[in-house]
Amino acid sequence: MNLRIRLALLFVISALFAQAQAPQKVTINYPNRSGSNWPLFIAKEAGIYEKYGMDVKLVFGVHPTGIAMLVNGEGQMVNSSLEQLMQAASKDGSLVLVGSSLNRGVFALMANKNIATIKDLKGKRIAIGQVGDAPYGYLVALLGKNGLKPRDVQWIPVGTDVSGRAAALQSGRADATLLTAPAYFKVEAAGYKTLANLVEHQDIFASTAYIFKKSAIASDPKLPESLIKAHAEAIKKFYEDKPFAVKAFLAYDKNAQQDEVERVYDLYAKPQAFERVPYVLAPAVKSVIDQQPDPDIAAQMKAYDFHMVIDNSIVDSLVKQGFFEQLFGPSIKAEEQRKSKLAFRK
Repeated sequence: MNLRIRLALLFVISALFAQAQAPQKVTINYPNRSGSNWPLFIAKEAGIYEKYGMDVKLVFGVHPTGIAMLVNGEGQMVNSSLEQLMQAASKDGSLVLVGSSLNRGVFALMANKNIATIKDLKGKRIAIGQVGDAPYGYLVALLGKNGLKPRDVQWIPVGTDVSGRAAALQSGRADATLLTAPAYFKVEAAGYKTLANLVEHQDIFASTAYIFKKSAIASDPKLPESLIKAHAEAIKKFYEDKPFAVKAFLAYDKNAQQDEVERVYDLYAKPQAFERVPYVLAPAVKSVIDQQPDPDIAAQMKAYDFHMVIDNSIVDSLVKQGFFEQLFGPSIKAEEQRKSKLAFRK
């Protein structure tokens, strides 16, 4: 074998080796700059994705941008509200939900100071992103607990995330809206009134979930496992390192103030809101279906077999491998057993 051939072979081998070692490029959509996406921010800023061989790009875009990205092959995962993802999956059998890192939301129902109670919202204007989105569902649940139906109020769709809803309230375009922290801190400080906070209503699930395209998992079965591992490590870091968690959040919300984010951190950390063992829970699925305000969509969701698009087997596998026990310590076993019993299963 002459020198030229040997050099060519060495070049090919080196190129293949470099390709094998190169981190896998992954695009993840997140639809809001709120605490629900905190584990993603930490995983990116702390280099945890890289630890699992991934070069992750986090892309902001309100729903249904993320679903469109999955369907078109422009993204590999979306972290969004369970309600929106269940609706999307039930309409498109090519999608699958494989984990859920959050079941409690820090949302405040803010209103003009002349509105004293939720019942006083009858006939008033409420700002939402769009009819049918997650905040809309939470609002309908809150209204229902106070004897009001969706048609008892005027819905003002603003088509954007929390910043747009806050602007609608403060400009007088709306009389009330549901805001995440830290956005509602500013509105509260400006004299608007808090009528309710979801963190005080454990019967209203404000769950998120990870959704993928089934074909993407079929071609790369390790991808969802790697992402669940990375997010579990990020959640561990969230609970153990408040300064870093705050710094990571600020990197993705340029309008937030450090003292505000520190306050948000405490709201999530105190009740241990982030799930260390991220099963999609059966009570959360039931809550989404029961809280659906649109009768036609509610009928479709009740008739749909969500076992076709919700898969807890990857979390099951990680439990069996001992991953969560190695990460969080032996005390996690009781939590694993408790959450496994609550997981959505056939």
